[in-house]
Amino acid sequence: QVQLVESGGGLVQAGGSLRLSCTASGRTLSSYAMAWFRQAPRKEREVVAGTNWRGDRTYDADSVRGRITISRDNGKNTMYLQMNSLKPEDTAVYYCAARLPGNSVTSNIADYVYWGQGTQVTVSS
Repeated sequence: QVQLVESGGGLVQAGGSLRLSCTASGRTLSSYAMAWFRQAPRKEREVVAGTNWRGDRTYDADSVRGRITISRDNGKNTMYLQMNSLKPEDTAVYYCAARLPGNSVTSNIADYVYWGQGTQVTVSS
């Protein structure tokens, strides 16, 4: 069983930056594809960015492209999401998620079986 815990959320002004972390316990993450999702009030959960187990193949959503960087440190069992030039529309609860080991990274929410509790990001205008 994998437990995921997000941290790093908070309140930031538009144009600011945040770095989210997702730390795993229970198993090493080195063979898990992982992703960040977010859910704004009254909206469906959507993918933000994903990474394969080595961190050398990543993708990001059109809405955040150029403003975010996803990375991971398997030695620390941690994945990161660096977010810059934040906008009020980035306000959401951000979740990290992992697939079963050995699978490729995808943007399909249904492919992810392990989820964290989420961390709130609020961007003020």
